[in-house]
Amino acid sequence: MAFNNRTKINLLLESAKTDDQVTLMGWVRTKRSNKNVAFIALNDGSCIQNFQVVADPQNIPEEILKKVNTGACLKVNGKIVPSQGSGQSSELLADEIIVLGEADPEKFPIQPKRHTMEFLRENAHLRIRTNTFSAIFRVRHNLAFAVHQFFHNKGFFYIHSPIITASDAEGAGEMFRVTTLDPKNPPLTPEGKVDYSQDFFERETNLTVSGQLEGELAALALSDIYTFGPTFRAENSNTTRHLAEFWMIEPEMAFYDAEDNQNLAEEFLKYIISFALTNCGNDLEFLANRASEEEKTKKADQRSDMTLIEKLNFVVENKFIRITYTEALDILRQSTPNKKKKFTYPIEDWGMDLQSEHERYLVEKHFNKPVIITDYPKAIKSFYMKQNDDGKTVAAMDILFPGIGEIVGGSQREERLDKLEERMEELQISREEMWWYLDTRRFGTTPHSGFGLGFERMVQFVTGMANIRDVIPFPRTPGNAEF
Repeated sequence: MAFNNRTKINLLLESAKTDDQVTLMGWVRTKRSNKNVAFIALNDGSCIQNFQVVADPQNIPEEILKKVNTGACLKVNGKIVPSQGSGQSSELLADEIIVLGEADPEKFPIQPKRHTMEFLRENAHLRIRTNTFSAIFRVRHNLAFAVHQFFHNKGFFYIHSPIITASDAEGAGEMFRVTTLDPKNPPLTPEGKVDYSQDFFERETNLTVSGQLEGELAALALSDIYTFGPTFRAENSNTTRHLAEFWMIEPEMAFYDAEDNQNLAEEFLKYIISFALTNCGNDLEFLANRASEEEKTKKADQRSDMTLIEKLNFVVENKFIRITYTEALDILRQSTPNKKKKFTYPIEDWGMDLQSEHERYLVEKHFNKPVIITDYPKAIKSFYMKQNDDGKTVAAMDILFPGIGEIVGGSQREERLDKLEERMEELQISREEMWWYLDTRRFGTTPHSGFGLGFERMVQFVTGMANIRDVIPFPRTPGNAEF
């Protein structure tokens, strides 16, 4: 049986001509039938649309039609004919149906009805067959493609940073350990601690939380690079914003200062969102309708003022506002929600970390534009960020979007060896262990910058999904590594 002669449904919808003989392969979404005819909605994942197959029981054996149930996989040979019903201009009149894989209608869990998101997460191995998730993952693909296209077109080089690392780039300390030692009887040092010198790498190692530090090494040789890979954080969090395994996009650029960094990030975000709007129209329309229905179930004060498509165009069409952390704090302190004590986290002293509710207020209420906040207090940012002349702030930036708050974080990196060592001393980061990172400041240092975009956060924004677990095929969260 040849399989490479099939026509994908997305191409068929673009070019179907009456009387064309075609072969379709896909999975049954629904079947309606009576003694005279069966209507089968077939989907092959190439697009959101199904293609209707019409089966005449006089041509297709009864024992075959009995096996055509939701979830079954079919190969259908037939002729394109004008559709007699509404919703499609053409349909496939089946000459032959071959059941490639049966699906017991009593046991197949993804039936043509509304399922809860939690039920679908429990069946993540099959949820991709639903309209919602097939749309999400087609959009995810297009966003990933746009990322690579954007950086390739600008002359960046794609670097694969290591997944196994001995450093904690973020200083978070919540990392997954990598070891081959016997967990029941690990070797111990004379002090009674685990002796990692006998481990595979002869030292303690973890799964990476970021490719940034290695990205800096590459940028200080190739000028403009980006990493795009999986990262891991052992944070025991069950919120709608956290995953234990997620993908990060982290460009690093030599000869970029803080303003150059902001310019690139704004251009990058607008590019990939524009790409999705141009290339994922049908999927985004479906997801926008879904998001609008979800909005109706929320309390009035929690509903968004914009539809999904309006949010995307809001980012693409507006120039991002740029303000300092100090200016942002002053705006928030004088805001009506703060004065009326409606913020969950009241605005207090300079130096506090801004929360999502504060970020969303700035974007959605005060400026009504995407916002870049710069020059954060040194105390709440990472050791590698360039220290400003005031001695209190660093050349950091966060980019804020509607509905989601922070989407990108970045900074100009500290290129001065003495300043970097001084900051590491303050935070008790071992200079001996980070000798290789400090070498880049000893040999040919230069101003350089970079930022990080959590890919799932971007997919979540573009698809309008409320929970980050629904924009990655197989979410890894506390207590969940089933698939």
